[in-house]
Amino acid sequence: MNTFGRIFRVTTYGESHGPGIGSIVDGCPSGLELTRKEIQLELDRRKPGKTSIATERKEPDQVEILSGIFEGKTLGTPISMLVRNEDVDSSKYEVLRNVPRPGHGDLTWREKFGWIDWRGGGRASGRETAARVAAGAVAKKLLKKFGIEVIAYSKEIAGINIGKIEIDDIEKSKKIIDSSPVKTIDPKKGEEMERAILSVKNENDSVGGVIEAVALGVPPGLGEPVFDKLDAGLAGALMSIPSVRGMEIGKGFEMAKLKGSEANDPFVIKNGKIQTKTNNCGGILGGISNGMPIVLRIAVKPTSSIGKEQSSVDLEKMEKTTMEIKGRHDPCIVPRAVPVVEAMISLVLADHSLISGFIPRKLV
Repeated sequence: MNTFGRIFRVTTYGESHGPGIGSIVDGCPSGLELTRKEIQLELDRRKPGKTSIATERKEPDQVEILSGIFEGKTLGTPISMLVRNEDVDSSKYEVLRNVPRPGHGDLTWREKFGWIDWRGGGRASGRETAARVAAGAVAKKLLKKFGIEVIAYSKEIAGINIGKIEIDDIEKSKKIIDSSPVKTIDPKKGEEMERAILSVKNENDSVGGVIEAVALGVPPGLGEPVFDKLDAGLAGALMSIPSVRGMEIGKGFEMAKLKGSEANDPFVIKNGKIQTKTNNCGGILGGISNGMPIVLRIAVKPTSSIGKEQSSVDLEKMEKTTMEIKGRHDPCIVPRAVPVVEAMISLVLADHSLISGFIPRKLV
């Protein structure tokens, strides 16, 4: 499927080496103040070619708004956005036309569709996530108007972990994260992470890591019974991001090692409101938000495109072969995935906020 969401619906389109990529957002309430600059700021956080630890592909990623916004406000009609591909070099992929890359979807996409765009992974490329970030910028602005904010950061890269972090000042935290080449909230650990990435880059290899995200200001009551639980929606959205191999909420897999008395969050009354004393559940109980911060983590695998020689097969000759990937790729995809994670979480929360009625269908 290329469309995501029930009320706040997003469709993305385009391929990595095609003319461009984009997204169409349908269901955003009318009257939301929104500018091209606000969308561009999110795309700038994700775009390639900014640091020595990212791909050398230098895309300006300038967003064009084709519809849905008039005089600085949303119309309630589809918001169509386009980002043109301007720094495309397909020559390095010619030798891979009939040789599937290990770790990629080249072979599975070919098995499913028969005819595919083999240039840079086509639609399966991480390039597609720029369209998600553009759509997420719309969702972010809508959520912020109602007091909900989402922040993500690199928690672990190449085994270097920043440990437990408490987000108390979200604006200050965002500035620290965005000033970090590896998008982490701990500058000292960030320097270690950066050195580790540069080291594997020099070896023509790659590393992965963990991204942690926190959603603050989420009201209780978001999420539907049984099959459309909030955590199920978040899991589906985050697992759809290329290179994501796992997701956990709250204490996640650590819960398997605890006793019930240790894992359960006791209820308390604070400032006249019922809250939980701890937040092991990560802000979601029974598939429905409980008003506590939503805390989750995703595991991101090492970038599959590496310069080391690897074994593969020639699909035309039906024989074994070896390959070295020569294109421009990130030695670690984690930092540039951070704004993508924020975007996908924001899209889910915007959709569920509209479903629950927490956010009205029109703002005028």
